[in-house]
Amino acid sequence: MKRSLVLLVLLTTANATIAQDNWPRFRGPGGNGVVADDVRLPETWDKTENIAWVADVPGLGCSSPIVWGNRVFVTAVISEEENTLPSKGLYLGQGVRDPAKGVHHWMVYCFDRDSGKELWKHEPHTGEPAIPRHPKSSYAAETPTTDGERLYVLFGDVGLYAYNLDGEQIWQKEIEAKKTFFDYGAAGSPVVHDGQVFVIYDNLEDSWIAAFDSATGNEKWRTSRDEKRSWATPLVWQNEMRTEIVVTGLKKNRSYDLNGNLLWEFDGNMSNLVIPSPFAAHGMCYLSAGYVGDKNRHTFAIKPGGSGDIATKEEFAENDFIEWFQPQASAYNTTQIVYGDYLYTIYDQGFITCHDAKTGDEVYGKQRFSPRGSFTSSPWAYNGKVFCISEDGLTYVVKHGPEYELLGTNDLDEFCMATPAVSDGRLYVRTQSKLYCITNGQ
Repeated sequence: MKRSLVLLVLLTTANATIAQDNWPRFRGPGGNGVVADDVRLPETWDKTENIAWVADVPGLGCSSPIVWGNRVFVTAVISEEENTLPSKGLYLGQGVRDPAKGVHHWMVYCFDRDSGKELWKHEPHTGEPAIPRHPKSSYAAETPTTDGERLYVLFGDVGLYAYNLDGEQIWQKEIEAKKTFFDYGAAGSPVVHDGQVFVIYDNLEDSWIAAFDSATGNEKWRTSRDEKRSWATPLVWQNEMRTEIVVTGLKKNRSYDLNGNLLWEFDGNMSNLVIPSPFAAHGMCYLSAGYVGDKNRHTFAIKPGGSGDIATKEEFAENDFIEWFQPQASAYNTTQIVYGDYLYTIYDQGFITCHDAKTGDEVYGKQRFSPRGSFTSSPWAYNGKVFCISEDGLTYVVKHGPEYELLGTNDLDEFCMATPAVSDGRLYVRTQSKLYCITNGQ
């Protein structure tokens, strides 16, 4: 019995290490952006310090890199004609009203984790864009995902593509482009779980969430959504009671079972544009939306087990399934992070706040970063520090804890909207033209 227990502990530890070594989706395992402490992980860098390698990434993209084993994957779109480049700062208005000019090449790249050498690339789609896009975005906005067997790449207005990890395309599913709010295009990333790839596409014509068989690409189910303006990545929430798919929305926040049936919903009186993605911590699911032009910038901490309509606007503060609610604690573009017992919010205009993750109580109010910056990518955390990279490519390093302290900044001096990846003691940062591998090398 004792020998069996020791073996079980060793296997459990090994599995935890494997999970930590890979970064298989947007914001990593669980979508929470938190990494176990590791002395190899860098805390200071610039364009030369602690840089293991730098790879050129042709084309434009704000998708994040992901990592599995010795491979790093990233997507981009190359245009044969000059078009308007993404620009930093807040943009309050309509998108680029016409599709980008010229033939475009939708690309998937794979780099060697240790050297940065390009292992393979593939072009799943070629043609002229069918729809416009947000002026800050690109046609490669969605982060790919992997289950370690296949790579799943979503270009939201074009198609979903599956590859083996050596670059052979296995299947593809075309996605019919739809008109989106203010012509902003699609952005929500896919997630994979237990043989299904989940995709959400909220638009002005025919919104849906669907599951595709990971081996064949066959559609297993599709559920219509009465939503028009959400760009959040869904969360597969494996809680103490069940596994469910949680998605935020302007009209309703919702949860589905693994067959696409509605489990629970509620009108969260969310802000006009829903972008931050749900994530889980402390046994709860965190939902938020904080468009800068709205008075409502809500954050919810949801307990598992809900069924049907779980709340009304009058019940947010006292509800069986809402652990806590904050009306002014969400950012516009960035997804929050729970590190230890604290929830940090990075606001687009260059502020940070901290709340108690278990109660929602404010720990400290808005602190402005210096120098000032604007933010689209989401924060990450390790080694007792919270990191957030601005659109200028400047990473701010904040001490984890109840008092705000900016420990320093790290500059890559290039436009950046992608959330970094972390794997096996290395940090991967994607700027407008490059992919950096950063490590202390210990």
